[in-house]
Amino acid sequence: MNMAITSSASYAGLTVTPPFHARFRRQFTPLATLSTPPNTSSSSRQAAVDWVEETASFFELDNRPIMLFDGVCNLCNGGVKFVRDNDNKRRIRYEALQSEAGKNLLRRSGRAPDDISSVVLVEKDRSYVKSEAVLKIMEYINLPFPQLAFFVQFVPLRFIRDFAYDNVANNRYALFGRSESCEI
Repeated sequence: MNMAITSSASYAGLTVTPPFHARFRRQFTPLATLSTPPNTSSSSRQAAVDWVEETASFFELDNRPIMLFDGVCNLCNGGVKFVRDNDNKRRIRYEALQSEAGKNLLRRSGRAPDDISSVVLVEKDRSYVKSEAVLKIMEYINLPFPQLAFFVQFVPLRFIRDFAYDNVANNRYALFGRSESCEI
C-alpha cells in the first residue's frame, strides 16, 4: 500500500489546508486477480449440479421454511427448542446442518456442505444466514418476536449484527458445550 501526502495550497495569500483525513491518499495494489478457468470439454468436466432444482422436492408438498442448525451445539439445540415452543402455528421446519438434507440445503444456499458456522433459514426462493436468519425466524414465531425483529433490523449496519453473531457463534462450544448427537 502506497501513501501519498497532499500538502497545503496557497490562493491569493490564503493558505488552505485539507482536513486531516484528506491529507493521505491510499493507493492499493491488488494482491491477486481472478481469471477464468481454461476451457475443458464437457466429457472431462464433472457436470454442475443445480442445487435449487436438486432440493426442490423439499418445498413441493410443504412450503414452510427450513431452519438449519448445528445439531451437536447445545446453544443451537436450545434455540431450536425455543423457536419450536414459540411457533404455535408450526410455520418452521428443522434440519441439522450435519444431515444429508442439511448439507444439500446448504449447497442450495450457496454455502459449503460442511459449513456449520451459522444458522440458515431456507425459504423456497431465498436463504438467510447469520443475523438475517435469526431476524427472519423471529418474524415467523409468536408475539412479541416479530415486532422485536422489526426494531432490531434497524441496527445501523448488518455487519454490526453479524459481528455480534459471529462472536457468539465462534465461541458457542466453549460457552454452552456440545452434545454427542443431535437432540432434536
